[in-house]
Amino acid sequence: MKASLAPAAPATVRVDPEDGNAVVLRLAGRWKLGSPRPDVAQTMGELERGNVRRAVLATDDVETWDTALLTWLRNLERRCAAFGIAVDRSRLPGGIARLLELAAVVVEPESEPERRPSVLARVGAATVRAATGVVEVLGFIGRVVLALARLVTLRARFRLSDLQQLLMNAGADAVPITTLVSVIVGLILAFVGAIQLRLFGADLYVADLVAVAMVREMGAMVVAIIMAGRTGAAYAAQLSTMKVTEEIDALRTFGISTVEFLVLPRVVALFLMMPFLCLYSVALGIVGGAVVGVYLLGIAPQLYLDQTLQAVTLTDLYGGLLHGCVYGLLVGIVGCQRGLSAGNDAGAVGAATTSAVVASLVAIVVADGVIAVVFDTLGI
Repeated sequence: MKASLAPAAPATVRVDPEDGNAVVLRLAGRWKLGSPRPDVAQTMGELERGNVRRAVLATDDVETWDTALLTWLRNLERRCAAFGIAVDRSRLPGGIARLLELAAVVVEPESEPERRPSVLARVGAATVRAATGVVEVLGFIGRVVLALARLVTLRARFRLSDLQQLLMNAGADAVPITTLVSVIVGLILAFVGAIQLRLFGADLYVADLVAVAMVREMGAMVVAIIMAGRTGAAYAAQLSTMKVTEEIDALRTFGISTVEFLVLPRVVALFLMMPFLCLYSVALGIVGGAVVGVYLLGIAPQLYLDQTLQAVTLTDLYGGLLHGCVYGLLVGIVGCQRGLSAGNDAGAVGAATTSAVVASLVAIVVADGVIAVVFDTLGI
């Protein structure tokens, strides 16, 4: 009983020579964290002095061990490799040998931190990424145009049931939020205009301000922003999720064009629904302005309506509808492109959705500026 309770012997290493330039490293005693252990450098000194070319590891006499033993053996192996000494694990127990193999697989951290690239290198890398992104977007737009051409010739392959559902989602389902935002925008335009026009006694021209702003710009802009945050983001989330779940790869395996089957119906649905939503938004914006004009400024309803009809022309209306159609194409294309170019992990879905909203808003603003310049050049 007393012998069983005796403390374990301290950790030791004995170097026993073998045939040729080989030695056996016999480890013995207690190899535990917190207990004294032999110095690896001292052991390596003995191996170097003996011109050793192969070291056999033996742990038959080790009484108890933990990661301290593995750490010591791993350090010894690294130093032996640096001096060209082969390490033989054939006499190690299976558990220790497997743990050492796993430790060898782990990539060792670099001793020196990686240097940060120079400013010029970072600018160049960002330029390359931007150029690559532009090329990808242009290529995607080209494939969408080809798919639209196939649709015109009745050769595009997609399900009509999908198109009907997408028309419902992009149209009727968007009416509540469009109603709320459009009325509020009309109220704000009329209220802000009334404050300034009252200074000149021109309260009646609030009707002109609201009507022209809603018909030419704000109606289409309001709907476009709603569609970018609602429908475009949904497209990106749906397609990126399909990519993560490998549904996109399955369609390509069956020879089905993802642009025709998935992108085309979504872009067509937005393109067809945007004019109707723009008209609806314009009408509600004018109604919101009329509320301010009639109840705040005391303008007669019939007079407000007549002034609105005099201020707006068909050219203004066509221009507003053109804005809406262009915005619909942009939101649909950007949302689908971001979804299909997403990564293959779960985090890519959120990143694609956010990127789709941001890129759509930027595209809308840029397109609005371009159309304004074109209209001004044409005198519209």
